[in-house]
Amino acid sequence: MAFFFFDFKDTGKQDSRALLSSVIVQLSRRSQSFYHILFNFYSAHENGSQQPSIGALTKCLEDMINVSRDVPIYLVLDGLDECPDTKGITSSRRQVLDLVEKLVKENPPRLHLCITSRPEVDI
Repeated sequence: MAFFFFDFKDTGKQDSRALLSSVIVQLSRRSQSFYHILFNFYSAHENGSQQPSIGALTKCLEDMINVSRDVPIYLVLDGLDECPDTKGITSSRRQVLDLVEKLVKENPPRLHLCITSRPEVDI
C-alpha cells in the first residue's frame, strides 16, 4: 500500500513526478523485489545524480506492478483536485490524470486505486 496526498499549499506535492517518486519509494520498502527494481533504477540513473523522466518513473512503477504477481498493490491518491489545472500547457493535473488513465487501461489484476477529489469537470 502506498499513499500520496496532493497539497495546494506545497508545490512539491502537486504533480506526477512527486506522485511517482513517493509511491515508488513507499512500495520499495514493502517488498524485496520492489526494492531491487528501485535499486536498479537508481543505478541506471547514475546513482541518483541524473534526474529520471516522468516516463522512466512510470516504467519503474509499472515494473513493480508487474512483478507483484500474487501480491495486491493499493494506491491511495488523495486530493487530486489540489493538483493545478493550468490552461494553455499540459497541466500537472492533466499529467496525473494521464498516468491514472494509463494504469487503468493496462488493468493489472493486482492493482487497486482509490482516488479522492472534489467534483471538478476534468476529473
